[in-house]
Amino acid sequence: VQLQASGGGPVQAGGSLRLSCTYSGRIGGRYVMGWFRQAPGKEREFVAAIDWRAGYTDYTGSVKGRFTISKNTAKNTMYLQMNSLKPEDTAVYYCAADGTLIRSSWSSSTAYDYWGQGTLVTVSS
Repeated sequence: VQLQASGGGPVQAGGSLRLSCTYSGRIGGRYVMGWFRQAPGKEREFVAAIDWRAGYTDYTGSVKGRFTISKNTAKNTMYLQMNSLKPEDTAVYYCAADGTLIRSSWSSSTAYDYWGQGTLVTVSS
């Protein structure tokens, strides 16, 4: 399984970006895909996740109401629409996938087996 993330870049505070993550290969099971981010000097943190079949979603509190996770099943692609961006959203954003997660594990980075390369989002004030 390979994941390819894209869409990062520089943006001013209050602006928007849409990240994409396309996977190839077979993940299997009732898989979940998620977004994590890692700011300089900080640990990787959960941002959002989506159940690929049912479409259930979950978000970390700091992005609720600003970010939206979605999927295009036909294109094997997950998206993260980020609106009202803040300087504290600056980070490398990673996409991840796993075929065996239960919902209580969605926010745990160690629970995901497959990872894409990161895409850098820089929000200036």
